[in-house]
Amino acid sequence: MSASRRAFIAVAALSGVLGLAGCASINAPTQAVAAPVADAGLFFDDFSQRDAAGLAKDGWILRAKPGHPGIEGAAWGPDTVTLVDDIERPGNRLLRLVARTDGSVQGTAHAQLCHARKFFEGTYAARVRFNDKPAVGPDGDVVVQTFYVVSPLRFDFDPEYSELDWEYLPNGGWGDARTRLYGVTWQTVRIDPWKAYNQPLQLFRSVDGWHVLMMQVAEGKTRFFLDGVQLDQHGGRNYPAVPMSLSFNLWFSPGGLMPNSNALRIYQQDIDWVFHARNRVLSPAEVEAAVQAWRTNGTAHTDSVPAANPPLVSSCDF
Repeated sequence: MSASRRAFIAVAALSGVLGLAGCASINAPTQAVAAPVADAGLFFDDFSQRDAAGLAKDGWILRAKPGHPGIEGAAWGPDTVTLVDDIERPGNRLLRLVARTDGSVQGTAHAQLCHARKFFEGTYAARVRFNDKPAVGPDGDVVVQTFYVVSPLRFDFDPEYSELDWEYLPNGGWGDARTRLYGVTWQTVRIDPWKAYNQPLQLFRSVDGWHVLMMQVAEGKTRFFLDGVQLDQHGGRNYPAVPMSLSFNLWFSPGGLMPNSNALRIYQQDIDWVFHARNRVLSPAEVEAAVQAWRTNGTAHTDSVPAANPPLVSSCDF
């Protein structure tokens, strides 16, 4: 029996939901329905890979392309995405995003990691460690730490543009100096000059440390959960329209670098695991049970989410 099959059986026994066919109502309880694991539409990665080659083998793309967001002209990767041992949990591995700057364009680099463009409705979750302070150097840059899904912006006000975000700004920014966590759903946007049509939730407090971020996306509504507590519900025109890529990035906001400082600053964001259940609405407890079942069964990565038809390119440049 394959590891993914063992994990599926364990998960189904624990949560009673991962064999569910179709998309459950966002307001309705889930029900257990037997289904082959190949049809489950599940994605899980706990970032146990040894190196970048392992990430690539499992479908991840390290961004190297310049462009939005971040400091214009600054680099993206490839040395800004690493895999490290978890000092708090021996034997565990973490994905680490690293952004650095000395205040100059040439001395600034951002980090981004993306998966295939095939994710749409269902449940998304990730265990992420946000940091209020840089690992190296003085504090004060406007840095953005994220977990999100996104489709390409083909042109200004693209009607098919789709994006669902978690964004943490420990040093504030964008006209507001307060520390805050965003949950954002997008309809469309024009980058320059900036004009956005979106719906944000804003949690004005520090979320330094480990947290489980979750989104339920179904029937025209997106619900945001932080550590099992629902913070908001969005809907209407801000609901995604097309398949998206699963992404994490860490970047500096334009105009947000500390003035008059050429000291090196290094910021970090860690990810323990990421999860998606296609076309299923799962509770926070059900997601946690699924993750623990996979880990108990030694499944570090599984992906039965089918590719978009026709397949869509994940350009990892937004």
